[in-house]
Amino acid sequence: MAVPKRKMSRSNTRHRRSQWKATAANLVTCERCREPKLSHIACPSCGTYNRRQVLDV
Repeated sequence: MAVPKRKMSRSNTRHRRSQWKATAANLVTCERCREPKLSHIACPSCGTYNRRQVLDV
């Protein structure tokens, strides 16, 4: 297993971590109610997924 030979400075550590960015959630419109929802998730407003009713709302 690789082990660092020297301590990495705060500046280098923070410079490397500055590239770790969160991405915004990708919203799509529901085909039935036209509300924004997360893709691959059942719609929280009408309860449909893949044109089927899966939740009782």
